[in-house]
Amino acid sequence: MGQWLEDLSTLQVLLLVAGLVIGGSIAAALVGALFVRVGMRRPWVVDRAGRLAFRLIELVKRPLTIVVLDEVAAVIQTGHYTKNISDALLENHDELKALVAEKVRADPNARIVSRLPGYDTIVSEASETVMRVLIDMLSDPRMDELVSDLLRNNLEQIKIAVRERAHENVVTKPADPIPATAPVDLSRRR
Repeated sequence: MGQWLEDLSTLQVLLLVAGLVIGGSIAAALVGALFVRVGMRRPWVVDRAGRLAFRLIELVKRPLTIVVLDEVAAVIQTGHYTKNISDALLENHDELKALVAEKVRADPNARIVSRLPGYDTIVSEASETVMRVLIDMLSDPRMDELVSDLLRNNLEQIKIAVRERAHENVVTKPADPIPATAPVDLSRRR
């Protein structure tokens, strides 16, 4: 009966032990949850298995996070993200131009200037020029290199913080809700 165990390689034995520990932990958690739901006190074995599983996860979490960040950094360096943004701007050019014109017209600081003759033409040409320059800048390979360097440097900083456990001492507070603002109807102000 024990012959099959002796025929296993070291890696297979380690995988078997890891599978048994993880499987036992899952089974213990399920049994513990069942006992808690029924109202019984949680058995010592189930509690111990749960703590063991938690320690195992804590042991594997940091190296796994660093490996994932390394992989993400490598993937980010292969992309052309500013080119993708440029393509999206080109695809939605007319809608963005209309949006810019709408926002400029709705700006309360432009009320007096908006009454000048040719104001719509000036806004249209200015937004067209801004769009054209922005698309050209985002299509430039130097901009891709800038964004790639920026992302790579941020990922390196994150990896160092994870290795040094710098994030564990940070106290987080809930985010402030973003106040909902109703659109302002400027036609009534005149």
